[in-house]
Amino acid sequence: METLGIIGGMGPMATAYLLELIIQMTDAKTDQEHLNIMVLNNPQVPDRTAYILDQSKASPLPVLHQMAHTLETMGARVLCAPCVTSHYFYRELSEGVSVPFLHMVEETARELQAAGKKKAGILATTGTVKTGLFQTALEKFGLEYALPGEKAQTLTMSLIYDDIKAGRPANMDKFRRASDELFDAGCDSVILGCTELSLVKKDTHLPALGFLDALEVLSKRCVEACGGKLKAEYRQLIS
Repeated sequence: METLGIIGGMGPMATAYLLELIIQMTDAKTDQEHLNIMVLNNPQVPDRTAYILDQSKASPLPVLHQMAHTLETMGARVLCAPCVTSHYFYRELSEGVSVPFLHMVEETARELQAAGKKKAGILATTGTVKTGLFQTALEKFGLEYALPGEKAQTLTMSLIYDDIKAGRPANMDKFRRASDELFDAGCDSVILGCTELSLVKKDTHLPALGFLDALEVLSKRCVEACGGKLKAEYRQLIS
């Protein structure tokens, strides 16, 4: 099996959850059948959304590039970053290393297409929404999409920053109001397009029906790309 390198710390709990998911999804009966994984958990990476919305802020790219290079030098043969917004820098990061770099956003769109979905709602940071990361990926795979309105996007950002990143329980009223708006707009699926939102699904046991967690998609692809054996129940992540 190939060694996985995780560019982590964005945020720390999401990084820990990715590691948990990879172990959970791997069909292993001994320690030796699990993946070799190296994690650089660096929460000092400058805020991705802050830079995207105001490029006078500190850019996270130099730090991310150094982390990717360090992991490759240490022997990682597959890289990933459990932070959706960081994929704004995907081209520069992937071109700066000589090993495969998993694209969390495109893999999420691929998963929706494989499940036969037609229109996805996007719950993500304002930075991710403004860059069009998911919109571009969904169009590439022939899918329609919908975005939250201004009030619902404000609720989503508050859920991510005021609740989860601040170490508080997720306010499920905010989550329901934002996601219901997308389903009401005709979406047959809603992407949890921020790794902090992945923790909402983990802690509140959201049904697989209609919700696709981008971090779960990344975990699945990590197992597959590194040559691990995927448990049967994770072959389809949304119904």
